[in-house]
Amino acid sequence: MARTTNSDTLPYVESRYELGMLASQRVRDLNGGAEPVVEPGKDKLTVVALREIASGNLDVDTIRGEFIQSYKDTPSAEESEASLEVGSENPELRAFDAEIDDAIVSDTVVVAAESDDSDDTESEE
Repeated sequence: MARTTNSDTLPYVESRYELGMLASQRVRDLNGGAEPVVEPGKDKLTVVALREIASGNLDVDTIRGEFIQSYKDTPSAEESEASLEVGSENPELRAFDAEIDDAIVSDTVVVAAESDDSDDTESEE
């Protein structure tokens, strides 16, 4: 099988940077179960994605849109998922949050006291 080069793909993409982005999106699609438009053989999915782009049989605009949309979508926590945020409804998590807050505050007080003591020692000398 002939090797695919960057120059083979340039008629279909605007730059090598875009080629990398589109190929990575196509690999995600192939991993998700999309059918390849070229015969994959024993090639890895990255090579298959580059060969698909170079063949011209792949709708690059669709892949470009998917890539852009993947960065626009923000994952949201579903109602059924447990929340680990402070103020959670779960009493065990609230107790744990309180312990962490107390530990952070006590560490801050100890550090502040140590730095005050070192300032006093320096001023006495």
